Amino acid sequence: MNNTVKYISELLYRYECVILPGFGAFLTRRQPATIQETTHSFYPPKKLVSFNRQLQNNDGLLANYIASAENISYTDAVAKIQRYVLSLNEKMALGKRVELENIGAFFTSVENTLQFEPLQEVNYLTEAFGLTTFVSPAIQRTIEIKREIYKEEVEAIEEVVPLTFTPEKRRERPYLQYAAVAAVVLGIGGFFGLKQISDNTISYNNQEWQKANQEIENRIQEATFEISNPLPAINLNIIKEATEENTNPSSSEAEVSFGKYHIIAGAFRIASNADKKVQKLKNQGFDAHLIGANKYGLHQVVYKSYENRLEALRALRKIKKEQSPRAWLLVKEL
Repeated sequence: MNNTVKYISELLYRYECVILPGFGAFLTRRQPATIQETTHSFYPPKKLVSFNRQLQNNDGLLANYIASAENISYTDAVAKIQRYVLSLNEKMALGKRVELENIGAFFTSVENTLQFEPLQEVNYLTEAFGLTTFVSPAIQRTIEIKREIYKEEVEAIEEVVPLTFTPEKRRERPYLQYAAVAAVVLGIGGFFGLKQISDNTISYNNQEWQKANQEIENRIQEATFEISNPLPAINLNIIKEATEENTNPSSSEAEVSFGKYHIIAGAFRIASNADKKVQKLKNQGFDAHLIGANKYGLHQVVYKSYENRLEALRALRKIKKEQSPRAWLLVKEL
């Protein structure tokens, strides 16, 4: 039985990006508590789940989690993920709607594009555990006016005992007029003051929402995962027989390989700033170099590149502690 979707659901509680290698990535974004005025419904804060088809490279998070949960090797876990992705692609090719338990559903649109519909019933925000949606009835504020009742009672009394009214000169009270004017002025001032506070609150919420989106974009761009108990790396020594066409090793120069594990020191929009950063790190004793621009057009500066993942992780922890906590690990073949 393939429980890959179960492990993806468990990881979404802890991480903001879970990649299903060869298929895509599930991303989460925090949404604050909301109120639906038309239905008088109150919704707790939650994590919104979305899907990105472009992120398909294996980052090791899901495979290591499956290997640890089922007590199998990392290679077997990768093979299990590949079989699950193959079954998903076969169902999608037949035009079927694929349901992922506690996550959502995939289907193909009329334009033959992959669409994802997240499941709203599951909340992956651990801070909101125990909070549910509820509906509060609207508060009815009514003032019963008994003027008509009083009028009928007075007419009934007048029919029995006629009343005679003596005209009386009404004493003028000018201070009441001033009090009424002051009440009107205060009411208008209070209305505009509340409106100003409401506008400021809406503007602040919009700014915070934009900051949260930008932070998520930055985390996706610089996504890396540190695994506390990584599996040991396997080194294979391959002996290549010499051929008649290439018997002289000095006939071609050796290509320089930096490895695929790079400790990123920063990304710069201006190339000259990136060169200055490289020179500064070299003066500090690092084997710094450039690895080209990312998809955002930023020039990436590397402290050092490694062939071995464990060495790269150890170096990353040391650099974060001694140099810069903003350093992160990029896995990329150059």
